Amino acid sequence: MQCDTCGNEYHQTFSLRTADGQEFVFDSFECAIERTAPRCAHCGCRILGHGIEGPGHLYCCAHCARHGGDTVAVDNATAE
Repeated sequence: MQCDTCGNEYHQTFSLRTADGQEFVFDSFECAIERTAPRCAHCGCRILGHGIEGPGHLYCCAHCARHGGDTVAVDNATAE
């Protein structure tokens, strides 16, 4: 099958269905991440973990969430 990101024909592709019902075929996790992982609303990096949800936005970390206006976001429970 052919990868939906890079177009490579590969015999060991895998499918991924997103929460909104879209289905994609990939030849690597790299291509799957590039096509489907959300970007941080502040710095633009791909969010590979849980991230932080702000009002209407996703952020990769509390630092970026604070820059986006979420003044109470922290990266860990012991932060002061």
